[in-house]
Amino acid sequence: MAEDKRPLTQQDAEAAVRTLIEWAGDDPNREGLRDTPARVVRSYEEFFEGYAACPRDILERTFEETDGYDEMVILRDIRVESYCEHHMVPIIGKAHVAYLPERRVVGISKLARVVEVYSRRLQIQEKLTAQIANTINDVLQPKGVAVVIEAAHQCMTTRGVHKPGVTMVTSRMLGIFREDPRTRREFLSLIHSPNAGLSNI
Repeated sequence: MAEDKRPLTQQDAEAAVRTLIEWAGDDPNREGLRDTPARVVRSYEEFFEGYAACPRDILERTFEETDGYDEMVILRDIRVESYCEHHMVPIIGKAHVAYLPERRVVGISKLARVVEVYSRRLQIQEKLTAQIANTINDVLQPKGVAVVIEAAHQCMTTRGVHKPGVTMVTSRMLGIFREDPRTRREFLSLIHSPNAGLSNI
């Protein structure tokens, strides 16, 4: 019968960081590195706080008093800070999220929070894009959902092929955004136009 695996502690994590410092060729006990393991562990708690949150719960509180609003809701340029699950280096970019309400709408900060929670996990961009769109679709049950993420991956800009300035673009279209080319074009036009929707304000 297998023994229960004990939970890892902060001390375990700090010991792992000291091992990596030593493996890299430096002395983890020298003055400049002595407190580094504790700092790295505190940073990881922030970088990966998405594992402690449930994105579905974030979207549960919705509003039905919309006075018949049935147009697109778009949140553009949401900052994305994630970490590549293959090399554990940063993925930095922005997300554009839209949905077409059926009956309910959600506070716009909740859309940004869903992006943040999924981003604060070890990720690949394709999966991140799908997770955001699928969760919004499942919880809000709108007429459609669209998500586009544009990001730079340090796994290819600071190592490997060393190609700075390259941006990866992924998209997930559900419902009317997938079925109706006009709706999809409108969304893509709005997220890429610097003054879209502001000319009449």
